[in-house]
This record gives sequence, structure tokens and C-alpha cells, in this order.
Amino acid sequence: MPEDESEPWEYCLYIPNDPRAVTVSRRTLRLILTMHGLIRLVDVAELLATELVANAVRHTKGPAALRVCWSAGVLRIGAWDADPEPPEPPGALEQLTEAEEGRGLALVRAWADLWGWHPLARNGNRGKYVWCELAAA
Repeated sequence: MPEDESEPWEYCLYIPNDPRAVTVSRRTLRLILTMHGLIRLVDVAELLATELVANAVRHTKGPAALRVCWSAGVLRIGAWDADPEPPEPPGALEQLTEAEEGRGLALVRAWADLWGWHPLARNGNRGKYVWCELAAA
């Protein structure tokens, strides 16, 4: 039975630098949202998480993590990676329809209610956190 949607929660999935981690992250996210009664957010959330995790795995050499938080009717999905460099600014989605690559953050910008990034430093390690939000309503 789904839990009360007003209760905040958070999950973090640490992933290796492996392309298979994208599928594992997407399926884990689907399970988390289903178990919390948020099935209506699954399709868009999966798209956003896939793009964030794929970027983390494709463009960095170290481990990464998927973080999923629910609070006050907002779902925040984020990916941490070990590269402190800012992500490439997203281009216009319309201009990228034929591109094989480079659509990730344009899709995030188009589908998320809000997105951003910030650098992270902890215990001498540097990296960044790229996140997006979906409102439940």
C-alpha cells in the first residue's frame, strides 16, 4: 500500500562507471516511485534520471550516484559525479532532434519544472551534482 505522500523521503544509489548503471538506475527509480504511490511521475522521472545518470557515466571516469528525494509535493532527482567541471549548457531541443548525442540536458530543461547544478567537495574529493525537480500537481 502506498505511503502518505506528505511524508518526505530520500534514496541514494551509488553506481560504478558502467553503462549498465543507467538501466539499473532507471529500474530502481521506477520501483521507488511505484512503492511510494507516485506512479503518475514514473515516465517523466525515468526520462530525466536516465539523462542525468547517462551524462554522469558517459562524461566522467569515476563513480556516480543517483539521488531521489520527495518533499512537500516535489520530486527531486539528481546525479552526482566525480568531475567538477560544469555540465555543457543545454541547446535548444528543436535544434537537437537529429543529433545522436547532446540532447540530455535539453530534455531535462524541457521536461523538468526546475533544474540546476552545483559543485561539490567532500574529504578532498571534488565533483558536481546535477539535479531537476518535478512537482506532483
